[in-house]
Amino acid sequence: MLRRTFLAATAATALSTAAFADGHSMDIVDTAIDAGSFTTLVAAVQAAGLEETLRGDGPFTVFAPTDEAFAALPDGTVETLLMEENLDQLVAILTYHVVPGAVMSTDLSDGMMATTVQGSDVSIGTMGGVMVNDATVVAADIEASNGIIHVIDSVIIPEM
Repeated sequence: MLRRTFLAATAATALSTAAFADGHSMDIVDTAIDAGSFTTLVAAVQAAGLEETLRGDGPFTVFAPTDEAFAALPDGTVETLLMEENLDQLVAILTYHVVPGAVMSTDLSDGMMATTVQGSDVSIGTMGGVMVNDATVVAADIEASNGIIHVIDSVIIPEM
């Protein structure tokens, strides 16, 4: 628990410093790169051909899994998803982490459903902390020039 709290505080500090340093001039991708704890997510976004989209006008809300969240997946999962023949599955998983519009934590309510760019809904829980499906939001409301990032502690997978 203490480790998770420390990681959340570190991620929140790193992201908020980067995002607020010059009036939210960095987009979602640059904010994630600058934070340094989203290298797997950024690599996956680039491999899936989604970088240009997430640098676009938006606004987007991204539930961003940390490198530790990706590392917690079964061995070989990330490598398998990054293979060219699994591109559709990678795109589906990544777009399941994105909701159109700028959604701040104050916009969330317990039991609400949010439709992702992938097309499926995620469920939001707010009792005892904010949850997106089974992932806990460990840092919220990190503003970028084209949207909002909420850091989550696990990768959420849509039903396929």
